[in-house]
Amino acid sequence: MKIEETMVLAEQGDVDAQYNLALYYQYGRGVEQNSKKAVEWYTRAAEQGDSWAQTNLGHCYYYGDGVRKNYKKAVEWFVKAAEQGADKAQFLLAECYREGNGVKRDLKMAVCWYTKASEQGNAMAQYYLAYCFEHGLGVKTDMETAVVWYRKAAEQGYEEAQFNLAICYERGEGIEEDPKMAVKWYVKAAKQGFPLAQYNLAICYEEGIGTRKNHKKAVAWYSEAAAQGVIQAYNNLGWCYEHGHGVKKDLFKAFEWYSMGAEFGDEAAQFSLALCYHFGKGVEPDHEKAVELYTRLAVKGDAKAQNNLAECYKEGLGVLKNLLTARHWYTQAARQGDPLAKDSLRELQKQLSFLDKY
Repeated sequence: MKIEETMVLAEQGDVDAQYNLALYYQYGRGVEQNSKKAVEWYTRAAEQGDSWAQTNLGHCYYYGDGVRKNYKKAVEWFVKAAEQGADKAQFLLAECYREGNGVKRDLKMAVCWYTKASEQGNAMAQYYLAYCFEHGLGVKTDMETAVVWYRKAAEQGYEEAQFNLAICYERGEGIEEDPKMAVKWYVKAAKQGFPLAQYNLAICYEEGIGTRKNHKKAVAWYSEAAAQGVIQAYNNLGWCYEHGHGVKKDLFKAFEWYSMGAEFGDEAAQFSLALCYHFGKGVEPDHEKAVELYTRLAVKGDAKAQNNLAECYKEGLGVLKNLLTARHWYTQAARQGDPLAKDSLRELQKQLSFLDKY
């Protein structure tokens, strides 16, 4: 049907034409995009009881698209559509109850509407319903039921559900532990670009969890995850380059990845970077920078950093030699069970005892 014909029918009160004309204006199909006119025609169709128009009109009020944002108005229209069985409106109404937007926050009511939408096959509702069962939001915690709904959403291609279902299989939560099935769902989510799935899949390939070890695939997926900002992937990529796992050994690239991870606050990367400065891996040795990084981690309770910081104080690397400070950090690390610190502390105690005699 041509735009002109749709306009004529809409003016004559044809509800389908009114709804379609609203869509044309909202998305600029065949007409100049105009959100205000979209709201005008959604309103006409909504007032005639069209549930899709009511849903979209509520959406406009919720986000302030073509009309001033008004959560209460949004809820009013979502309710009208939801009571007619519109699954999208049921989902959005559940979201309003979960967030407390336009209505008093009520997690039980959120679960009620998520359930109605989920039973109609709404994948997003299925995901959030599963999440509620997993975390006990508005309903008693029930991992088995959570898995049921994660699976339904996952089978519809909802990547967050695919990722969470993989987690359930990997940890054996709500379902029997099955690393191979975990990998299957990580792959599906990873191929859709879900960054945490890409990262977890890389770990599976690196460590041989649910699949054969494949360092090249691990590097490929770490790279995908890193490109999307998964900071932990920076350190893991650095490790791969440092040790030549799945990629040609390159200490300079390892240093670069560790540096990026450290800059974003990843503590594992900061420790790796400290080691680079300490031992001159991919960079000229700089014991002062190593001590700076070790100290930052040691005060946070990192046992390995405490041990290495103690070593620096013991040997006077990047800091004035101080055996008492070395003993302090060895002791902190030893209390956390670090075996190297325990051995070093015993040796240092002997040295200090000998010095006390003289």
